[in-house]
Amino acid sequence: MYQALRPSRSEFLPLRHLRYHLRHWGTPRPGVAPLLLVHGWMDVSASFQFMVDALREERWIVAPDWRGYGLTEGPPTDNHWFPDYLADLDHIVDHVAGGQAIDLVGHSMGGNVAMMYAGVRPDRVRRLVNLEGFGMPATRPAQAPERYAQWMDQLKALQRGELAMGTYDDASGVAGRLMKTNPRLDRDKAEWLARHWAAPRADGRWAILGDAAHKVVNAQLYRVEEAQAVFQRIRAPLLAVESSDKHFDVWWKGRYTLAEYHERLQAVAEVRIAQVDNAGHMLHHDQPAVLAALIEDFLV
Repeated sequence: MYQALRPSRSEFLPLRHLRYHLRHWGTPRPGVAPLLLVHGWMDVSASFQFMVDALREERWIVAPDWRGYGLTEGPPTDNHWFPDYLADLDHIVDHVAGGQAIDLVGHSMGGNVAMMYAGVRPDRVRRLVNLEGFGMPATRPAQAPERYAQWMDQLKALQRGELAMGTYDDASGVAGRLMKTNPRLDRDKAEWLARHWAAPRADGRWAILGDAAHKVVNAQLYRVEEAQAVFQRIRAPLLAVESSDKHFDVWWKGRYTLAEYHERLQAVAEVRIAQVDNAGHMLHHDQPAVLAALIEDFLV
């Protein structure tokens, strides 16, 4: 099994009526901004371990498990709202950095949260890194009735247990599931990550550490104009990192393209786009050393 070179330590923070889990590497250094890493949908903070191990320099790094993921409690709800991630992050930044600006890295959904936060709180972010946080296809107001109906239908499906998270016989079964999703993930890393991505239940089966309510669609449509207005307020230099695997056609089937994403990024004043070769969406698993070098060089 993979052996972490820089083991993390846990902190549990009372935050907005929840018990939030923060994973720490390193210790604060005078004059060096804290580095916050925020994970994506159906992921956990430990997912960044391989990238942290590949960094050349020791620094203070903090990564939360979002609400309802990993070791952070889920609120008593049957669906989750995107603005809550912004508010949670705002409280975490206050706790970690006080009045100091942070360096912020977000992957996938976490990349979308990081982009929005950097525009809403532009004075709190010194450097911004977006790892495949592409946003969503543009929508039209006419889609709203169908979206609300879909949301209500999925709430009922959740109540009937139809959106329940998968369970596995043991941790190796979880590792196999991770490797099926990402064929580039080595067995040793998958076995290590499985023990952070899932945990044994009372009956001995291993369950994914993610609230099934995260599977319920957002009731509100994604509004590109609103996101663009936020992006225009970003003052931090942005590094937008993409993998060499072009999954837009698979994900969106022409409803949203990489060119559209790049056009949206033009709303940010200072942008650099980089590509990581031989990597898929989980590029922090596929090429952790390459990604670590990109990020370190950018954060100088």
